[in-house]
Amino acid sequence: MRKIRIFEHISLDGVIEHDENYPYGAWTMPFRSAEGMAMLLETYGTTFDLFLGRRTYDAWLAFWPKAGDFPMANAINAAHKYVATHRSEGLDWGPVKQLGSDIVEELDKLKSTEGPDLILAGSISLISPLLTTGLVDEVVLIVYPVLLDKGKRILANHFNALRLEYKSTLTTPTGVMINTYKYVGPLQK
Repeated sequence: MRKIRIFEHISLDGVIEHDENYPYGAWTMPFRSAEGMAMLLETYGTTFDLFLGRRTYDAWLAFWPKAGDFPMANAINAAHKYVATHRSEGLDWGPVKQLGSDIVEELDKLKSTEGPDLILAGSISLISPLLTTGLVDEVVLIVYPVLLDKGKRILANHFNALRLEYKSTLTTPTGVMINTYKYVGPLQK
C-alpha cells in the first residue's frame, strides 16, 4: 500500500505561493544548497510518483524536463505523474495519467495499489480538500527563514482543524527546516 505525502515549500508566515508581480519572486533561491537538496531528496525517497494539479503540472513541465542531469531532476522526470485536470491535451510529460472526475476515489484506488509513495507538491487548490479526506499519511513542510506577508497560504480560509504528529526535522546549512509530520486526523475539542 502506498503512502500519500504532501510536500510544500513555505515561509514562516504560511505563504507557499506569491503572485507574478511579487517583488521577491525567487524567495527560496538564497537558501538553496547542495546539502539541502540532498536532504530534500532523501526525504522524498529514491523513487516516488507525483500527484499534481494542472497548473503545477504545466509549470513543472516548463522547468524539470530541461533542468539537466542531477538526482532531483532525474527522480521528478522519471516519476509517474497523476494529474487532476479536466483537459487531457498537453499532458506530454510522462509517464502521465489524467485522474478521472472523482479525484478522491482515484487516489483511494491508487493508494491501495503497490508502488512508490504519491507526493503532492505545489497544487495549492488540492491541499485542503485532500487533507479532509483522511487519505494523507504525511505532511512535509520545507520551512524557509523568511516572512513574506503576501501570497497564497497553505490552507483554504475555511478548513476544519486537524492534528498532526511530529516525526522529524532536518536542518540545512542555510537554515531551512524540513519538518515531517504524520497525519492523525481531526483535532479533538
